[in-house]
Amino acid sequence: MEKAFIKMINEHRGIIYKVCNLYCLEKEYKKDLFQEIVLQLWKSFPSFRNESQRSTWMYRVALNTAITIFRKESRAPERRSISDAEFEIPDMDTFTDQQEQMGLLKQAINTLTQIEKAIILLYLEEKSYEEISEIIGISKTNVGVKINRIKIKLEKTIKSDRYELR
Repeated sequence: MEKAFIKMINEHRGIIYKVCNLYCLEKEYKKDLFQEIVLQLWKSFPSFRNESQRSTWMYRVALNTAITIFRKESRAPERRSISDAEFEIPDMDTFTDQQEQMGLLKQAINTLTQIEKAIILLYLEEKSYEEISEIIGISKTNVGVKINRIKIKLEKTIKSDRYELR
């Protein structure tokens, strides 16, 4: 069982990295979340019944773990003084339009709720509505509705961010 688990993690570790990158900005938090996801996968591995693809099951466990952790943390947010903040000022000569667009998209995604982040991650990974439905635990129709609402929300956020930059 242990060898099968390690093989599965190695084959599909990209799923865990994507979830960690979506929910964490700092490297240390990403490492912690990665470990927690692997632990939860290990705990639930014996009960995996192969009724869905392993990658679908891993997405579900990883996203549920991340959402659970961040719900707990949102109740007791970390406070830092502004003097502790690290500011990175980009070199405008090397800053391309594509990088700017990706930055705006990432910022907009960070304004979404935890569930919305999970749905848009799966959508951007080109998962079918059926797979997203299975992973998130909502109906296929509801997935379509939520994706359309998320797209509208992202578009509004990006447009307002661009307007504020001018």
